[in-house]
Amino acid sequence: MPPATTRSKTEPKLSRPVQVAEAIKDWVVEQGLQAGDRLPGEAELIARFGMAKGTIREAMRILEAQGLIKTRTGPGGGSFVHEVSRQRAKALLGNYFYFKGLTIDNLYQIRLTLEPELAASLAGQLPEEVLQLLERNIAEYSEPAATLDEEREQHVAALRFHAILAEQAANPLLGFIIDFMVNLLTDLTVYRRLYSPPNIELWKQGRDHQQRLVVALREGDADQARAIMSDHMETAWSLMRQQEVEMKSRFISE
Repeated sequence: MPPATTRSKTEPKLSRPVQVAEAIKDWVVEQGLQAGDRLPGEAELIARFGMAKGTIREAMRILEAQGLIKTRTGPGGGSFVHEVSRQRAKALLGNYFYFKGLTIDNLYQIRLTLEPELAASLAGQLPEEVLQLLERNIAEYSEPAATLDEEREQHVAALRFHAILAEQAANPLLGFIIDFMVNLLTDLTVYRRLYSPPNIELWKQGRDHQQRLVVALREGDADQARAIMSDHMETAWSLMRQQEVEMKSRFISE
């Protein structure tokens, strides 16, 4: 079994199954295994890592819960390396922030830093089909919402515009972080009802910025794309902060 990683005295000691799970992950990387590759059988894992059957089984359950392996039964079955989907990774990471009390300021501080640069990097790089997808997305909120339910759906759709852009990032880490921010903000907007009361200025400014951004992206104007996205983030930050203040005031009065 590979030597344990040095840990600080303040960190809790890992259980033996967790240590084995980490060792298996290290071994997979060392061997260059890819998604879909079969892992050794239980007997070989017991011999390789020098652990009891129960510890190996618990380690494999941990890895499966993390989405890093997939087990199939029957002929041709066994345990296989599995690639964690972006959706699952966002859900797992989102659990960490569930009780952190994130605010609009927390999220927009990061969005304002990253999204203008993403927009600039995508100028002139997007295929027409993606540009048309962005335009179809904007069309979903071409008119102000008539009901509160429609207002909520429009907020979700307007944020999806940014998720579409994140999927096009050449830098996978940048794309994931932005997509994750969008996911957090979507959840925050829905469960804190930040779409209520309807804010016509937020709708108007958001739609206008996104329409102009698509033009800049199509024309390959990186400076303009960066400027539009920066202004979009600053405007949305200010208006969404107002929605957050309204929500808190409503909560106190109730």
